[in-house]
Amino acid sequence: MSYTHLRIIERSKLEILHEQGKSSRAIAKELGRHPLTICRELERTVSSEYRAQQAQEAYHERRKTSVFTGK
Repeated sequence: MSYTHLRIIERSKLEILHEQGKSSRAIAKELGRHPLTICRELERTVSSEYRAQQAQEAYHERRKTSVFTGK
């Protein structure tokens, strides 16, 4: 199974669809992602509102301290 990180364009679409009140499952279908991917992304949000730019910046910060496991 191939795994790719969410890109900023996907996070932007996620933000718009989430603001429109779409469910995680509907957003996942729209983006071609697994529903759990969307749920996890929304759970990482510090505030109650999802913001794509803040999520992207947080992603880059987490990547700075991540350790390559060789998988």
